[in-house]
Amino acid sequence: MASSSSSRGVTVPFLMILPLLFVVAALPAEVTVTGDGILLPSCKTVGGGSTYFDVQFCLDALGSVGAGAGARSYRDLAAVAVGLLTANATSTSVKIDALLRGGGGGGKVDAATARCLRSCRALYAGIARRQPGCAAAVRGGRLGEARSSLEESAAAARRCEDGFRGGNATSPVTAEDDAAFKLAKLGVALLGFA
Repeated sequence: MASSSSSRGVTVPFLMILPLLFVVAALPAEVTVTGDGILLPSCKTVGGGSTYFDVQFCLDALGSVGAGAGARSYRDLAAVAVGLLTANATSTSVKIDALLRGGGGGGKVDAATARCLRSCRALYAGIARRQPGCAAAVRGGRLGEARSSLEESAAAARRCEDGFRGGNATSPVTAEDDAAFKLAKLGVALLGFA
């Protein structure tokens, strides 16, 4: 079950990480890597001026799967962000289903919260459906297509959270929505330098 703390919002189970490492290893190099890799300089570049996420979020997210060791380019790092967004969408969908069944640890949710959760479930299903195509677009160098997909995912995560505010309900998936939004924006920013 995903935690509601923002630091655990980007935690990914090991089995979900393994395929990401193969994606990173398979992508062509676009920059020369020296020393400790490109993770820190890349995160400083994309997170330093971002209004959506900071350098630490970038380092924590991409570092959670060892991206700094295997990445050789911004595109490699973007592929990792796409994979993390996929994992986030999957785990958030599982959490939403558990909450709707009353197994989310807090008992049965009220009608307004349930209505918002059902809307979020549909939004996260859309994110999950887009991800294979987005990953293929990154691998295939169709960066505009990948950016568009990531922007749609960021908007979906924002709509989920906004639905709770509009429905006068407290969101039990704020941390997950925040992480999904930031991961999507991180992918967009990385692709801007690819």
